[in-house]
Amino acid sequence: MSVVWTQVALAGLWGGLVALERKAFLQAMMSRPLVAATIMGALLDDVASGLAIGMLLELFFLGTANLGAALPENDTLAATGTSAAAATLSAATGAGSTPAIWSLAVLLFIGLGRVGRRGDRLLEGYTARLARVALASAEAGNLARAMRQNLWGMWPHFGVYGALTALCAFLGFCIEPLLQVLPPMVVRGLAWAWPAMASVAAAIAAQGSHARRAPLYAGLGAAVVTASVVCVLLLEDP
Repeated sequence: MSVVWTQVALAGLWGGLVALERKAFLQAMMSRPLVAATIMGALLDDVASGLAIGMLLELFFLGTANLGAALPENDTLAATGTSAAAATLSAATGAGSTPAIWSLAVLLFIGLGRVGRRGDRLLEGYTARLARVALASAEAGNLARAMRQNLWGMWPHFGVYGALTALCAFLGFCIEPLLQVLPPMVVRGLAWAWPAMASVAAAIAAQGSHARRAPLYAGLGAAVVTASVVCVLLLEDP
């Protein structure tokens, strides 16, 4: 049981740190889905799940941007939550990571992007109020109070998104009995759903590039990704 809570705590810690990195600190692209999910997998001793989900979500969310008042979906929360759930689900089964587990995790937790967008909107109101207080304090010469206000504006991102990521890791352990009772045909279908998801993500990424021949690139990218993943699955299934 201690292993369960250790993994939940690690997931929450990393989820909170990359939430800070995404909005308020450093911003060195560690919060991108590919990096955030891969490191999550490494922390939870399941690099395969982290890398696979990170690659898929990086393609899926590629090209999203914060334009004016329009907030994009929170790709960081989607990546950390989904990869954490996949890693803990794999640990709970004791059989290692599989495409079926990756597909199930994505289907169950991809909606975290929208949850995170809602959280971003709520937290922006809070941080804007603190920013006004900090500016007033700085103008009055109270720099120490202004710094404290800025720090208080950062911690809610760590707490909220860290808690959500930890919850996803815990749910990964909880849904393991569901996976065990699924009929073999459903599990096999989930495994074959993975290349379909990858092909769609590749097509979205190519289409989002706005290149002159984006539809052609989208089709070629989807075909290459699908063929690659299908070959891997055939090699693993003698």
